[in-house]
Amino acid sequence: MTASEGKREGVHVMSALVENEFGVLARIASLFAARGFNIDSLTVGPTHDESISRMTILVKGSATVIEQVKKQLNKLIEVVTVQDLTETGSHITRELMLVKVQCTAKNRLEIMQIGELFKAKALDYTPGSITFELVGSCEKLDNFITFTQPFGIAELARSGAVGMNRGAGGLQSQFVKKTTRIDDAKDDAEIG
Repeated sequence: MTASEGKREGVHVMSALVENEFGVLARIASLFAARGFNIDSLTVGPTHDESISRMTILVKGSATVIEQVKKQLNKLIEVVTVQDLTETGSHITRELMLVKVQCTAKNRLEIMQIGELFKAKALDYTPGSITFELVGSCEKLDNFITFTQPFGIAELARSGAVGMNRGAGGLQSQFVKKTTRIDDAKDDAEIG
């Protein structure tokens, strides 16, 4: 993510590795609700290790609030590790959006040009609407909405953001290195 991406007022991109088991999402959502933390976006999906899922959470708040969020998440047994990607400075965040824009024969070309400008993929055409798929930063999707809203948005669905650090390494590789060291220490203890 570049310096301007994800810099909506006070929004932090948190990434957490959690045990892939029943009820973890509910416990984390309950933790946020009980503490009065507002979640802008929450996405969860499996990683290449089937026992671990990655959560990306967009949270608004001051540095104090964000620190509290991290501390509270780390208290949960199912949370393996948490990182505020916004603090790392260099990360990638992307979101998927499907948006159905109302159109007429007169403005169809203009709407298609806006889609091209944003590198949106037109998925469905009807006489009264065009459905676009966009992938990009939250700001890019927000801007597309701003440009197409005057034509009328019939329907909109956003996936929520997913994110990770740029470059080699990252949250999951840190976890793998840590668990490998722990496993090696256990093996050494069993041998000795």
